[in-house]
Amino acid sequence: MLSKFKTAALAATVSLAASAATAGAGDYTFEPIKAEMKKGDDVTLAVRLINKQTGKQVPDAVIFKTRVDMAPDGMAEMESAVAPLPSKEPGVYAFRTDLPMPGRYQMTLSAKVQGEAETVTGKVIVTATK
Repeated sequence: MLSKFKTAALAATVSLAASAATAGAGDYTFEPIKAEMKKGDDVTLAVRLINKQTGKQVPDAVIFKTRVDMAPDGMAEMESAVAPLPSKEPGVYAFRTDLPMPGRYQMTLSAKVQGEAETVTGKVIVTATK
């Protein structure tokens, strides 16, 4: 009986370790707070970082690389500068950028999340209207 208990405990430990080992950068996604906004200069573009396994927002990530361009409309060379803004809500990351013309813009982000060895990278598409 004791042997069966030890075997079950070992199997449970291995299972938990395997599931923790499979967690990684692909377990996170960026989502826009607003998918549509007016075109213009100094537009605030905010995203949330979500843990797909828990469905919860991830606070305290360090976003170290951002890019905004019009790649979805075939104009990747139409790039806008991006500046971080202070966060008003845990798990929400805001940036100031220019969306000079109507169309679809892609924001590419790279972040470090506490406890993750891999860099989390994602793309968010928003639409600028007149």
